[in-house]
Amino acid sequence: MKIIAGLGNPGEKYENTRHNIGFMMIDEFAKQQSLSWREEKKFKALVCRFEDNILVKPLTFMNESGQAIQNIMNYYNLLPKKMGFLKEKDCDLSNILTVIHDELDIDFGKFKISTNRGPAGHNGIKSIINQLKTKNFKRLRIGIKNKDLEVIPVLGFVLQRFKKEELVFIKKDLTKEVIKNIQFSI
Repeated sequence: MKIIAGLGNPGEKYENTRHNIGFMMIDEFAKQQSLSWREEKKFKALVCRFEDNILVKPLTFMNESGQAIQNIMNYYNLLPKKMGFLKEKDCDLSNILTVIHDELDIDFGKFKISTNRGPAGHNGIKSIINQLKTKNFKRLRIGIKNKDLEVIPVLGFVLQRFKKEELVFIKKDLTKEVIKNIQFSI
């Protein structure tokens, strides 16, 4: 079983914002596979199953994403244990967990796949690392940086809605490339 999580903030207020590109990508993947989302309160997330995979959209808001991911990983016994009950620290979850999220250090329209990296200031990733006690999971980091970042504070920038031309590019071109890599990772 594999978990593929798209990070973002729930609610209309955050739709099409830069911080929600993880939600946007995983929504498009679910749509292309004709999957439907179901709220799972025990996980604090929206989930849908695809073959032997679970797609996840945490409903905990970005900064607490780790709660939802940990709930799912615990429920399905995917977190290695030490001596039968303690979570093993620094375990390798790279074949189990893929997280899709926005990245300020990458130019808009580009993305990178990485494993075993620190959060680089991303609070959603920081939450996941803190909850799982490891940074060794796969990340699909989608660039959101543009010239606006030079004049807008980071918090305002990540909560800014994408421009129309950016949304067209995301829906037409970027999602195709990202989805190929999601499928590669499952």
